[in-house]
Amino acid sequence: MIARIAVALAFVILAVAAARAEAPVRLYAAGSLKAAMSEIAAAFEQETGIAVVGTYGASGLLRDRIAQGENADVFGSANMAHPRSLADAGRAEPAAAFAFNRLCALASPRIHVTSETLLERMLDPKVKLGTSTPKADPSGDYAWALFEKAEALRKGAFAALAAKALKLTGGPDSPPPPKDRVVYGKLVEDGTADIFLTYCTNAMQAQKEAPALKVVAVPEPLAVGAEYGLTVINGARPAGARFAAFIRSPTGRALLVRHGFGLPPAK
Repeated sequence: MIARIAVALAFVILAVAAARAEAPVRLYAAGSLKAAMSEIAAAFEQETGIAVVGTYGASGLLRDRIAQGENADVFGSANMAHPRSLADAGRAEPAAAFAFNRLCALASPRIHVTSETLLERMLDPKVKLGTSTPKADPSGDYAWALFEKAEALRKGAFAALAAKALKLTGGPDSPPPPKDRVVYGKLVEDGTADIFLTYCTNAMQAQKEAPALKVVAVPEPLAVGAEYGLTVINGARPAGARFAAFIRSPTGRALLVRHGFGLPPAK
């Protein structure tokens, strides 16, 4: 009996050692997912012994890097278009929606703004309006979608907002974000922008770091939602598919909710 137990323990030790020796999963993911994905990756490593190395940034730029041959296993995008484009090109498996987000306005305490006055304040020539970079970063695309909705409420609003918007993040030439701060909060806090249109999850995290900042809900007529897509890159290590499944598991979903994301129905 003792011999059998010793053999069984040896197999367990070898299995754990083999898992820990497996190469890390290479995750490419939208910057807005960094906090949530870091926790999900830690939970995955604790359960499987397999590490996850995350590369975070603007989804469009990450999509381009994968398309150009960089070795990723899993891609989490802030829209469905980028992972679908990789699938259409034969670089990845079909994309699946796994989380939802919305645009919020992150505002300086130096200006008075509410949901009801948000459009008026964004149109104010004296107010500096920050966004991410369209096409390179879905957050910028969503901001422009908000501008289009503004046009339906006030003629000329789209042209005015598009002309004044400061594309401060997410572009190929944008400065790298600080390692210890949410970049949007820093830009509002230092006065580079008075209002910054970003994901609600980012805005809430920025406010935790700088409580004086205001998170302003976008009113329904201007509201823009974001659907996040997940795909496994063709030729990925087997652990990549395991990690993608873990993101959609009850543990992964609970951590996404904890960080403010909405979820599609569980399958």
